[in-house]
Amino acid sequence: MLKIEYVRDGKHQIIGKKTSGLAAGETVAHDAHGKILGRSSQLFGTTRDAKGSLSSTNQADVNMLFDW
Repeated sequence: MLKIEYVRDGKHQIIGKKTSGLAAGETVAHDAHGKILGRSSQLFGTTRDAKGSLSSTNQADVNMLFDW
């Protein structure tokens, strides 16, 4: 089942959303305008940016893709 979680900044403004529950435990991060920021994989324990480059090889956390 897909789960959408909105990400807010310190001023409670929506800066993006996370969609989890995809195949192989993937989570996709979108910015406030719907553009994909990247994705993480629980299966491989990696986080990739929108271009597919590795952002983290030991942590599957899409929160690191948002600019706080």
